[in-house]
Order: sequence, then C-alpha cells, then structure tokens
Amino acid sequence: MASSLQALERWVNDTAARTRPARIHWCDGSEAEYAALVEQMLASGDLIALNPQTHPGCYLHRSSPSDVARVEHLTFVCTPKREDAGPNNHWMDPAEAHAKMDALFDGCMEGRTLYVIPYCMGPIDSPLSRCGVEITDSPYVVANMRTMTRMGASALARIEREGSFVKGLHSTGELDPERRFIMHFPEELSIQSYGSGYGGNALLGKKCHALRIASHQARREGWLAEHMLIVGIETPAGDTHYIAAAFPSACGKTNLAMLIPPEGYRREGWKVWTVGDDICWMRPGEDGRLYAINPEAGFFGVAPGTSANSNPNALVSIARDTIFTNVAVTADNQPWWEGLPGEPATDWQGRPYDPANGPAAHPNARFTVSARQCPTWSEKAEDAQGVPISAIVFGGRRPSLLPLVMQARDWTHGVLMGAAMGSETTAAATGAVGVLRRDPMAMKPFCGYHYGDYFAHWLSFDRPGAKLPAIFHVNWFRKGEDGRFLWPGFGDNLRVLEWMIERVEGRARGSATPVGTVPQAGELRLEGLGLPASAISELLHIDEAAWQQELEAIGAYLEEFSPRLPEALAREQHRVADALASRPRMSRSAASA
Repeated sequence: MASSLQALERWVNDTAARTRPARIHWCDGSEAEYAALVEQMLASGDLIALNPQTHPGCYLHRSSPSDVARVEHLTFVCTPKREDAGPNNHWMDPAEAHAKMDALFDGCMEGRTLYVIPYCMGPIDSPLSRCGVEITDSPYVVANMRTMTRMGASALARIEREGSFVKGLHSTGELDPERRFIMHFPEELSIQSYGSGYGGNALLGKKCHALRIASHQARREGWLAEHMLIVGIETPAGDTHYIAAAFPSACGKTNLAMLIPPEGYRREGWKVWTVGDDICWMRPGEDGRLYAINPEAGFFGVAPGTSANSNPNALVSIARDTIFTNVAVTADNQPWWEGLPGEPATDWQGRPYDPANGPAAHPNARFTVSARQCPTWSEKAEDAQGVPISAIVFGGRRPSLLPLVMQARDWTHGVLMGAAMGSETTAAATGAVGVLRRDPMAMKPFCGYHYGDYFAHWLSFDRPGAKLPAIFHVNWFRKGEDGRFLWPGFGDNLRVLEWMIERVEGRARGSATPVGTVPQAGELRLEGLGLPASAISELLHIDEAAWQQELEAIGAYLEEFSPRLPEALAREQHRVADALASRPRMSRSAASA
C-alpha cells in the first residue's frame, strides 16, 4: 500500500513545483507542532493572546474585512456535464476551472510555507469515516483543522492503508475578492480554494469535503452526508434515542445540540448528549437501521447569539483552548460579542469600539473548539459503528402555517417535508420581510450534485428490510397575532422531543391531518410553562386553506428540478394536495383537539 503515499508525495511535489513555497511542512497533529504554530502566529500578528486568567489557551484572529463568510456566488461544482451539478449549484467546466485555478496558484506560495495536512473526517477507526489531505499556506488553517478533524500521523496511516483520499488545495493568495474561487471536482474527489482565509472557504475538511464532496461520495456508495446535528436524549428509564436534525441558519441548531433540559425534566433524570452540531453522515447498518457519525471533531460555531440564556453549554466549552475569529475584545482582553455581559473596548477590526461602525463583533464571528470540551459531549461520538438514529427532524423559521411539530406518515412523505422546508426573512436589512426561502434538508448551499438526484437518493433508502427513522418537522418560531413567539424554545424544546420519542416507541397516538400527525390534546407536557390553551391551539392548528396554497407552492418549487425530479416525490405532493382538497372544512377547535 506504500504506493498510495507515493501518489500523495507526487501530488505534494507537483503542487510545490507550481506554487513554489519556501519550505514544505508535513503536519503530524502534535501538541508541540500546535504550540509552535501559535508562537509563529503570535509573532506575525495573525493571532492575539486573550486574557490567560479568564480564557486560558485562547486566541483571537482577525480576518480581512473583505473575507468574513462563505462566498456562495464564487463556489462552483465542476462536473463534466452541467446538468449533473443541477440548478442548485453554480457550475463551471472542469477544464476551464482547472485552467483558472492553475493560473492563480502559479507561484502563489513564494516566501511561504506549504503545509501538508492529512486528516480523517470521523473516528479514525470507523468504516463510515473518510480521509483527506489539505495543502495550505495558512498556519491559521492548520491550527483550526487540528481542532476540527482527526489530523496527523493516524490519518496518514489510514490513507496509506486505504489508498484513497480527497485532495484539497488552498491558498490565501492576496485575499482579493476579485481573485477568489472555491472549486469542487466531485469526479476527481478534489477541492481547490483560492483567495480566502475564512473557515468555510479555507478549512476544506468542513463544508467542502464533509458535505459537497461527501454528498457525491455518499450517493455513489449508498449513504447520506447531511447538514444535521446529532443529539442523544436519555430518558429516566436509561434509554437513549439519537436524533438527527436539519435547520437552515439562524434556527438554533447548535442550541438544540447542546440543549439543557427544563428543571423538572432534570429532576426526573432526563439527560442530553451532544454528538455533533453541524454535520451528520448516515449509513444503513446490518439491522436495517441508519447509523450516524459526526465527521467533525470540533465546533466551528457562530459566536453572536451564544449566551448564558441561549446556550450555557457552549459558553463553558469555549472558556479555554479556543480560537476566536472576528469577535470584539473587552478592556481586560476577554472575547466579547452582543449578548454577553460587559462592554467591548475594541471591535472585530481592532478599532476602538464605536456604535456608529456597526456591531462590535462581526455577525458571523466564530469560535473553534474541540467537541470534547462540551459538558454534554457524548463518548458515543467516537464509536466506530456510529449511533442508531431514531428520528430525523426538519425545521425552519415560519411565523405562521407550520405547526410546532408534525410527523410524516412514512419515509416518502418525510422526504417531501425535507424538500419543502425553508425559512421566512425576518429583518428589513435582508430585503423584503416575510419572503420564504426554501432550503431543502438545509443543504441548498452544500449539496454537491443535482437536487433531483439528491431527492431520489433519499427515497432509495426505503427498501425491504429497512428500519428507517421516523421523520418530523418542527417550527419553534410560530407567532401569535401580537407578533410574539408562541413557544418559549431553548430547553423547553425537549418537551417536543419527548413527544417524538413517545411516537417512536408507540406510546403517543397523535392526531392525523392531511399534512402530518400532530400531538393530541394532553400529549405535550406543558406543566410550568404557563401557556394559555389558546397558544397551544394556535401552535398545533392546521389551516387547511392556507396549506392548500402551500402545497401548490411546493409543487411549483419542486418542478424547478425537472426532469430529474423523482416521480414518487411528485406523486406524494399530489397525494397531500388531494387529501387537503377532499377534506371537509374543520373548525379550529376540532382541528387542534
């Protein structure tokens, strides 16, 4: 198998000949290597040490103000045939993309170090895991990849054993927005990224490998690579159900992954275990169930919005050994963002804080931390076989129409729920308020191939002998007529997860509607919430006239993926629409009883 390392060395040498670095460093992932990188970046100003008393081992990185987020309009899927990339991706011909990137990479590492990062996405000994190698000229990328992946000698040994890996080539280039591209070559299992140092564009193991390339691998090999958290819910009886959940951005994914049960539930013995907060790889096991791993070893979380109220477990996680990116800093050198106590002295660009310059922390400011530092981290995250998934949850931010929770009647209906999910815009700054943006399975920016083929791949798991998870849809964001949220959210979302578990175990009857099964009266535990009956009625109400319009809109949206839209999904949309049309109108009280 040494030939696989020879192939890797040839690729590294060829890349070095093109990029012309001053030196080459093969990363081993050791503590000593990390310490040396940190010292190097402290000396160069790429990192700033934070308060060692309050945040030991923590550092701040400030990126270029023009390089603070993923750049979807500059992210391409380069398949030989344009139609294979689908309308959900930007496409470029592979030959054109390679020519463009070869020109950009020519001599780009002169005077810099070329780092070779062998890494494994997932537990190092798991058959569900996949390996990659990222070449980069950014020590910041090396430090973050060490936290986010299993990086170093053990990954290199697995690459030598298996003989295959995803090739990722990255350079920060000049950080010029006009010379910035992220190219994916699924057929070649390769990624090329130039001109950005930002996480999602530069940490190639993350969205680029673990979703765009992995989704292509997963379709070919019979598994699923999804933009989902994985959380374990342990009941007082000692049973743990694992739930995978997909939400678009700003819908509380990390909060749900690190949920703290309400006080009454804690007293009863309920526990929550965090397996992953962002990415989930699922594969059918020999028993027909889906088993999942979190391919990542760390959290690359959004800092603003993380507070003692929203996610105290995250705050505990990032109190030490964390790299912060684009946060503000207090006078005594602690990281700061909106929602935390205290006052910022310096904003994310290093300027004295002035509200006239906008938020102190960039809205997309990040923290990178080992998942093991989370108080609710589950040792099952390292299980080679993965954890069995009892339920899959889709969700979005919808102020009306979508109930608090509903269950799909079967797998095909569940795929339709996922394909139709989305969120409504909520602030004037994003344009028109109340515009629905559909984001099927929360994968719109990350699916590495045609969405029609992706839906067909999901449907293909419903086969004889399969024991598939139940599928649910949730909406924590429904509002009353006064414009206020009807549901408290956060830890109280466990009340909804408990109902899902009871459905999975066959202990809750639910109330069937044409669009899904909702809780019957009394099935959701609501003690201590102080919610009026009218609020519960509104949260679970199905407005069938409005749902008829929604089904028409879903049908029109899915038609965008013709001719590759699976006939079974189109039939399911028609089935639900016909069921709604044929129903006698029900009163609100009857519908929510």
